[in-house]
Amino acid sequence: MHAVVESAVLQGVDAIACRVEARVTGTGRDITRIVGLPDAAVRESVERVHAALSALGLSMPRGRTTINLAPADLRKEGPAFDLPIALAMLAGAKVLGPQARKCLSRCLVAGELALDGGLRPMRGVVSMADLARRTHCAQIIVPLEVASAAALVPGIEVYGADSLAAVVGHLSGAKPLPRAQRVIASSEICADPDLRDIRGQALASRALRIAAAGWHNLLMCGPPGTGKTTLARCLPGILPPPSAEAVLELTRIASAAGTLGSDVSAVTHRPFRAPHHTASGAAIVGGGAMPRPGELTLAHMGVLFLDELAEFPRHVLETLRQPLEQDEVVVARAGATVRFPTRVLLVAAMNPTCRGSRGGQRSRAGAVGSLRSISGPLLDRIDLQIDVPQVSVEALDAPQDPEIVDSASARSRIAAAWRQQAKRQGCVPNGRLSGRQLDAIGDVQPAARTLLVDALKRLDLSARAWDRLRRVARTVADLEESKEVTETHMAEAVQYRMLAVGP
Repeated sequence: MHAVVESAVLQGVDAIACRVEARVTGTGRDITRIVGLPDAAVRESVERVHAALSALGLSMPRGRTTINLAPADLRKEGPAFDLPIALAMLAGAKVLGPQARKCLSRCLVAGELALDGGLRPMRGVVSMADLARRTHCAQIIVPLEVASAAALVPGIEVYGADSLAAVVGHLSGAKPLPRAQRVIASSEICADPDLRDIRGQALASRALRIAAAGWHNLLMCGPPGTGKTTLARCLPGILPPPSAEAVLELTRIASAAGTLGSDVSAVTHRPFRAPHHTASGAAIVGGGAMPRPGELTLAHMGVLFLDELAEFPRHVLETLRQPLEQDEVVVARAGATVRFPTRVLLVAAMNPTCRGSRGGQRSRAGAVGSLRSISGPLLDRIDLQIDVPQVSVEALDAPQDPEIVDSASARSRIAAAWRQQAKRQGCVPNGRLSGRQLDAIGDVQPAARTLLVDALKRLDLSARAWDRLRRVARTVADLEESKEVTETHMAEAVQYRMLAVGP
């Protein structure tokens, strides 16, 4: 008998429909074969299914059984096909009754089987639930531990089971499974470290708020021990919390990457990723024979922090250029092309090459020397480039200034700036505005434009700096709740490009 079970194959962070077909002849030698480009884990499903069926007091179908995973030209990997293969074999051998087979025809099924018949979690369950919604499947049956994450997808019935026996009972109607509930735990934003903990770095703290308000990439250059890493770790705490749609997207990526904890049903905080400088290009942008998300994708809608920027191999840094510009990375393989979302806020830190690290002209000269080791096209994608000097002992010992902005206050101001940008230009933040969009927005006072022209001439900045400075000035104005970009706003924007000026 021929039986069909709908399942899915994970490709990047997206799920693609995969049909599991089983034909049981009932004659000939007892043999089971899996075809359709399975990898080793999928081929081993036969042994796991055999053990699981034995644990339930069932036996493998007699005779020749052929399992086909369609489409046949798409490589299948991972143990998520265990459950649909087992159900297809049971349906093909008529172990499942007509009611169970009818219910199964409306379901998308995925899950790894244990040898005792239990179900184990697998990657990509949120993407599979989204596929079920798009393909109009009425239900999706997945392991119990990941059912709450799949339930984040609206418009689909999600059922979590802890064993193959529970799935069979649900399909037959003997013991229906409870429907998984959509739960997003409300938790406070982590504000550790807080901006109030930063001593003696008022300019860097201000640049951090501007970077968050306009989604501008930031480079901090300064000697060790000046607080660059602490500043970077403050950034997620001042970004507004993600929306419900963003929570779903963040959870989908974490589920596909296998980083979603078993006790976590949703990712409610913006990610912060800090890869080591020895990380490979594939680890940063994603890749592999079956492409997996890299650090850029894991930091989607959050912060990617590259400490010791100059220590990263140059070819690895060059791979960042296209993703930073287009908010996605395309990984091409012979069998398929995979797209990963990469809308990240890049924060980089590096030490000056000059030994004089106590600030002043020698420190800035060292910072400029360090910048020369980074390619111009990559630096061109970093709007804010600041010097983070050594903090004096007096500043460290001084009482905390009550006027210093804390993370909660900064987050409120930044959220207001985001709302102002959304009202003016839609979903595009200031840091992603093109020159034409900046021209259409206008609102630059004549004195501010004159200052911009004079700055480009006197500081010998490149033509690319024209739009960069306008974007940053627009964000400064938004933080000040100003409809127009004034001369003061433009002057502040210019100071955040001073590292681009030769000593």
